[in-house]
Amino acid sequence: MAQERDIRYVNREFSDFRGQLIEYAKNYFSDTYNDFSPTSPGMMFIEMASYVGDVLSFYQDTQIQETFLQHAKNPGNLFNLAYMMGYRPKTTAASEVELDISLTVSPNGSFLPNYTEAGIVVENSVFKSSSGNGTQFILQKPVNFNFSSSYDPTEVAITGIDGDGNPTEFTLTKKGKAYSAEIITTTQTFNVVEKFATITIDDEDIIGILSIEDDSTNTWYEVPFLGQDTVFVETSNVSNDNGLVPNNLSLLKTPRRFVTRFNSSGQLIIQFGSGITGDTDDQITPNPLNVGLGTAQGVSKIDVAFDPSNFLFTQTYGLAPPAGTTLTVKYLKGGGVSANEGSNTVNTIVTAVVENNNAGSPITDRLSVTNPKPATGGKDGDTVEEIRQNSLRAFNEQGRVVSLKDYAIRSLSMPPRFGSISKAYATQDQLTNTNSTVDTIIDNNPLAISLYILSQDINGNLTTAATSLKNNLKKYLSQYIMITDAVNIKDAFIVNIGVEFEILPLPNYVGRDVLLNCTNTLIDYFNISNWSINQPINFSPIYTLLDKIKGVQSVQTIRVKNKVGTVNGREYSQYAYDVEGATRGNVVYPSLDPCIFEVKFPAVDIQGRITTL
Repeated sequence: MAQERDIRYVNREFSDFRGQLIEYAKNYFSDTYNDFSPTSPGMMFIEMASYVGDVLSFYQDTQIQETFLQHAKNPGNLFNLAYMMGYRPKTTAASEVELDISLTVSPNGSFLPNYTEAGIVVENSVFKSSSGNGTQFILQKPVNFNFSSSYDPTEVAITGIDGDGNPTEFTLTKKGKAYSAEIITTTQTFNVVEKFATITIDDEDIIGILSIEDDSTNTWYEVPFLGQDTVFVETSNVSNDNGLVPNNLSLLKTPRRFVTRFNSSGQLIIQFGSGITGDTDDQITPNPLNVGLGTAQGVSKIDVAFDPSNFLFTQTYGLAPPAGTTLTVKYLKGGGVSANEGSNTVNTIVTAVVENNNAGSPITDRLSVTNPKPATGGKDGDTVEEIRQNSLRAFNEQGRVVSLKDYAIRSLSMPPRFGSISKAYATQDQLTNTNSTVDTIIDNNPLAISLYILSQDINGNLTTAATSLKNNLKKYLSQYIMITDAVNIKDAFIVNIGVEFEILPLPNYVGRDVLLNCTNTLIDYFNISNWSINQPINFSPIYTLLDKIKGVQSVQTIRVKNKVGTVNGREYSQYAYDVEGATRGNVVYPSLDPCIFEVKFPAVDIQGRITTL
């Protein structure tokens, strides 16, 4: 009859294995072997077995550790875990800069510029820094000197005058955004059709893909994952509000798509779909109107859990490049900390294409560029700990709009070329406000979300959002909200206010200087960038803020007054508000209908005076 052995399974280290094996030999082989001195042959085998156990335990612990994001250390595992969590690790980050692009033109025979000599500086024009780094910057969007609006103003200056005082030259200046990168072009030919074909770009400091086109001039679009068959595209806005919203946002369903991902070596891997040209499964894409109706055999689908985004997907995951196709891949390379250039250093034109059919002389010769502010944002790749923390954050975000804060943050994250949303506030729709000028995503739902938004004009003052902006926001949110959610996009109310205060200065201080410091402090405090919709005005921190200013003995009073209509030629909001009635316990509360308090003209609406005891 076999003897039962007392075996322990908790040993993890060399000393544990060695001690347990010695104890095991003493208990079960005491008559056979009893020499446990360090030089005995038996101890050699015991320690060799302990060594093997220690090594196996180490690799087992390491393998288990590398499966958990919080403990993984291997860069390759971290990259894979990060993509699984929905985070895209960065190998480099480009710096961004705002350029002043200037173009000189002659007069048109009077005292106005001759705009027929102007033109459009096309996107992807290249400028270069004159510093030691010589960083190249690529123009992000076209700069149109033929067009001027509050969204994209043109500064006009006279830079040449003849002996009679008539202008001989005008300089047109516009703003343009650029980022540090170089455009690299490579090609890839597919001799056979391969499902989920991949391309590996082996280069350093790759920022991302700029474009992919095949030899039939078809554009291939990058998507977050191959199952998503819709992408955002932009078209020029031809409506009368194009000065505020230059581009319209629309959704395009495309079978030509790809995904990209970096590996731990910095290489960029491009993967395409598995579909064959002409083979599509659009006809079997789930229809949300049929969910829950069951099948013809009476099998109900009510108890099946559907991901709301699945109705955007197909099963082919996009097309694979056809046989004999050559793809032209343009990607961006550069960035890093060294790309953060100083102010007034980006002043060299490398390749700037200016479109103008009426130009009588080379336009590039009349073009100049500089950067009044430094280029910032350049950063090296993510560290191990940054990948870990960013992945944990991305997993919680999930790329979906669920909570009320998600709606506000996602709205503010819409690219500014589709319109600038300055303020956003989401709340449950109580059907108390019909201040909406755009179709809702889902109408007449008493459980809908009301999303109140505001935009800003060229002076930084709040204004209601343009219709095109709201339509763009509706299409932008439609890719993130749950299928059962309803969103009513509305205008928040703007309540313009003025602030009056009285202070008692300390002796030996110049009262005028103290008053000026207090006024400037309140101007900063009531800067609209620091305020959000439905934020109350609390007097207590204002008293504390003024008390801390040098020369202030005490703050006597602080009053807030409503500014309505036209006052001394200044246009205020049309909405009146009972500030005194809304004040409780040193706090001015907003209305039931979401509103925001704005000091529209701080130079005149914030007034202070000196008082005496």
